[in-house]
Amino acid sequence: MGLIERIFSAVFGDGRNVIVETAEVFRENAEAAGQRGADVKQQAMRQFAAEFATPRRGIFDRLVDALNRLPRPLLAFGTLGLFVTAMVNPIWFASRMQGIALVPEPLWWLMGAIVSFYFGARHQAVGQQFQRSIAETVSRASEVTRNIRALDALGAGAQLAPTDPVDARTDTNPALADWQARDDG
Repeated sequence: MGLIERIFSAVFGDGRNVIVETAEVFRENAEAAGQRGADVKQQAMRQFAAEFATPRRGIFDRLVDALNRLPRPLLAFGTLGLFVTAMVNPIWFASRMQGIALVPEPLWWLMGAIVSFYFGARHQAVGQQFQRSIAETVSRASEVTRNIRALDALGAGAQLAPTDPVDARTDTNPALADWQARDDG
């Protein structure tokens, strides 16, 4: 017994398994790999949630947001106003357009770049808000699925319930039957 015990304690002794440790040199431990993968996914989800968390916004942030929403409507309505002005008072409109004709071409390029960057940044901000709302919607998917299953179960239970009011009064509930008998009599 002593020889076999020494062999087993040499291979499996001290809470170690020499065979497993040797095999792990050549092949990855699947359980440890799975745990590492789960940890990586969990950390990525935490980082994603932190990135798209909606912070509380103060009055200054809301004011700046409101001011950021003004240029597009002002440009659109201003352009429509120019068309109306051209039809109502063509002489006044033509004199203003002569002044615009004197603006040098590099200034037009500069204005185009500024407007393009403004609308591009605004488009990106709106796109990020859209992604945030999608992330919130996806995070509620499991809750919605549970609610749908509960409603389906209620719907299946409702089909089994009597639909005729007369049938509903003839329950097997003794207290209800006694109360109904006193009410009828």
